[in-house]
Amino acid sequence: MAYKLRLKDDIATFTKRLFYALFDEEEVQQKELKVLRQVFLDVVSQLNVQDGNEIWDAFSNKIPSIKKRIELDALATEKNDPACKSLEEIYLAYPGFHAIAIHRLSHELFKLNVPIVARMMSECVHGKTGIDIHPGATIGDSFFIDHGTGIVIGETSIIKNNVKIYQGVTLGGIQVKKSLSNTKRHPTIEDNVTIYANATILGGDIVIGANSIIGANVWITQSVPENSLVTYQSEIKISTRNK
Repeated sequence: MAYKLRLKDDIATFTKRLFYALFDEEEVQQKELKVLRQVFLDVVSQLNVQDGNEIWDAFSNKIPSIKKRIELDALATEKNDPACKSLEEIYLAYPGFHAIAIHRLSHELFKLNVPIVARMMSECVHGKTGIDIHPGATIGDSFFIDHGTGIVIGETSIIKNNVKIYQGVTLGGIQVKKSLSNTKRHPTIEDNVTIYANATILGGDIVIGANSIIGANVWITQSVPENSLVTYQSEIKISTRNK
């Protein structure tokens, strides 16, 4: 079978221009969306997706609300990152913000039953940032990713509001079986949770309770109550070297 691999280039361009168009002035944005509509229709036609016009209309009607949520993510980044000098810096230079923004766009297309387009969009930003968020993941408002390299967020993850995640975090499944494809395989993260670098949280029944802090390098396969502090204990010895 001949797979239409050149569509990857079309979607890469589509994804970049769609992200830019979100923040254009109204007149420029509307012109750009007309161009992007045709690109979208051409792509879904080649993928044998039905009702492309209706899907695009439903998606484009969501763009104002998507933009508002992305703006909340930018404000959360400005609030939480002491290295941040301005909102402009976030929009232009923060990989975590870029990954979240593309996720919010691709997630809407995923919900509209265009999973291949949504997944290709997520892979575009994954390749640029090292942040792998499945477009099926549900993410609440004011989401903050710091640094971000190596983060993996699985398809059925649910992340609620005001959550902070650092580099290397995995929200994954505890088993990898095709028979589980229609079940919830990934964790739920409640409001105001912070997850530090390289923490691994596995399992569809796992809930990290609100206001909890998950320390670096922990491995979690059971639920954590609200207001918890979870840390990994290791023994570090410092001694004088023989010269």
